[in-house]
Amino acid sequence: MSEQDRQRRGVLYGLGAYGLWGAVPLFWPLVARAGSLELLAHRVVWSLVISALLALVLLPRGWFQRLASRRTLLMLGLAAAVVSVNWGLYIWAVNHGHVLETSLGYYINPILSILVGVVVLGERMAALQWVSVGLAALAVVVLTVEYGRLPWISLVLAASFATYGVMKKQVNGGAVETLTVESALLAPVALGYLVLLQVQGGSTFGALGWGHSLLLVATGVVTVVPLLFFAASATRLPLSTLGLLQYLAPTLQFLLGVWYFGEQMSTGRWIGFGLVWLALMLMSGHGLHRANASRRERLVAEPV
Repeated sequence: MSEQDRQRRGVLYGLGAYGLWGAVPLFWPLVARAGSLELLAHRVVWSLVISALLALVLLPRGWFQRLASRRTLLMLGLAAAVVSVNWGLYIWAVNHGHVLETSLGYYINPILSILVGVVVLGERMAALQWVSVGLAALAVVVLTVEYGRLPWISLVLAASFATYGVMKKQVNGGAVETLTVESALLAPVALGYLVLLQVQGGSTFGALGWGHSLLLVATGVVTVVPLLFFAASATRLPLSTLGLLQYLAPTLQFLLGVWYFGEQMSTGRWIGFGLVWLALMLMSGHGLHRANASRRERLVAEPV
């Protein structure tokens, strides 16, 4: 397979991953009768079932040994706790009419990820990146005035996912194996909660028909399939291309929030979102310029 074909396939995988993430607000209202905590618990349990089966089929024997050190398990445990907050809040927000705030959170996430890298990993930011951070902060101020409160859903989603990303950088493992371990670490709590619900008569699994129960099982599919597409895309595409594709998900969520769910976009919200979009354009432009400069340097360095 030529490099061009490889990258073309990578783009298709990336579109699949971010397209599914962008469309997922359509899924959660289908199972809204279960409640956010029950949905989160099912998502953890069925993600474990599916990812464990995939690990059994796709990964070499002994794959867990690479992740079995105390430090790695601790990092994955912390990552699992953080992403569970992200998953749970996202489900709650979508099912309570805050799709636009979720999209804003994932627009802000790349900017916040850079800021977390500076604070936690000691990375350095260029001037344009600082401008992007400043514009994002101004957007938060504008939206705080508009909402009459902090856009806390957006901030918690962005902060939790950025923190999750930094933690995952410390672990040398692929998407399937790390998701399997993370889900396994969360599963005892999730299973305990589901058993408690069943005992108390509050569980919707099996109580609202087979269609509802199958949709609860599908929470694992909704979680695992986009991750597989993303992993396949990440191995085939340069980071600059992947960085541009990531904006597809919040853009689809934004369009769904406005056109499908009918959430209102006032003048203040347009200004706030506009500032974030400007910040992302500056940051993306800087990233592309740096990637092109690096590519030119490699070409100059290659012997004729």
